[in-house]
Amino acid sequence: MAGKTIERYLARQIYAATAFVLAGFLALFAFFDLVNELGDLGVGNYNLREILTFVALSVPAHAYELFPVVVLIGTLYVLAYLASNSEYTVMRAAGFSPANAGRTLIKIGLLFVVTTFVLGEWVAPVAEQAAQTLKMRSKSSFIGQELKSGLWFKDERSFINVREARQDNVLTGVRIYEFDKDSKLSLARAAERGEYRGNGMWRLFGVAQTRLTPEGPRVEKLAELDWRSALTPDLLNVLIVAPERMSAWRLYKYTEHLAGNRQKTERYEIAMWKKLVYPIATLVMMALALPFAYMHARAGLVGVKVFLGIMLGIVFHMLNSLFSHIGLLQNWPPFTSAVLPSVAFFGAAVLMMWWVERR
Repeated sequence: MAGKTIERYLARQIYAATAFVLAGFLALFAFFDLVNELGDLGVGNYNLREILTFVALSVPAHAYELFPVVVLIGTLYVLAYLASNSEYTVMRAAGFSPANAGRTLIKIGLLFVVTTFVLGEWVAPVAEQAAQTLKMRSKSSFIGQELKSGLWFKDERSFINVREARQDNVLTGVRIYEFDKDSKLSLARAAERGEYRGNGMWRLFGVAQTRLTPEGPRVEKLAELDWRSALTPDLLNVLIVAPERMSAWRLYKYTEHLAGNRQKTERYEIAMWKKLVYPIATLVMMALALPFAYMHARAGLVGVKVFLGIMLGIVFHMLNSLFSHIGLLQNWPPFTSAVLPSVAFFGAAVLMMWWVERR
């Protein structure tokens, strides 16, 4: 009975502290986003209403990225506060051993794992895509204006250039270069506009194409032409969201597309594994906070311990990005690049727990 009471008490305290820390961080990041976006105020139709909507739609992505850090700070604050008031000492006297504490934190942390996964797999990607779409449409540059030659794709033996796509099912300024099995250019096609008709089929309008034959080039002009391609609205949507903010499922599908065209997939594979591993990082952060409950109150004030938690959270966030880049440069297995930060911090938590237990 005492164990259940302690578990419910810790759960209430940790959930409340984590929610408070998360709200504070999100308010801070929203302010930074607002200041940053105000620099584009008045560009096209990007007015204050669109800016505020963009900032609001960016909140879920920030919440996902910050969740392990805020869980660490919230859990550490609660445990350090209980230790400073000798409440944790009373819990230990009531039979609340380190093993019991670890099991309790795992039970409490399962909600954080599920929340992080839901944010990363559904809420944040949808909101981020909506935010980027709103911004680019409002600035009259849904895709391509910021790139000198637009977007480039590879589809089997074809290279496709799209100058602009204001909607994901309408392309403007399409150029297609097809090569034969000997890697020689066999067809160059340009179209004023393309509309997606479903099942991988596009209808091109205002087409001018040059077919290179042994007898010489043959030029044709067509009002309309059906064109089948692996390029779909879903792939266009993928390209306006950073890999780190895409869902694991979409990353998997896009990796398959790249692999099928013999293109590099490492960046997207690392992002996919990070998506799958990241929710578990919340449990690692809670394990890292546990040793602070066993440090005597005179070893440091609650504020100092919370500051250390913030520093550890920042280090984890930096390492999570750093190992992704190192993994790409050093050709590490994608899973290794994604899991190393969490493994390192879990190892640090075990060492810290061993150290405080020996004291």
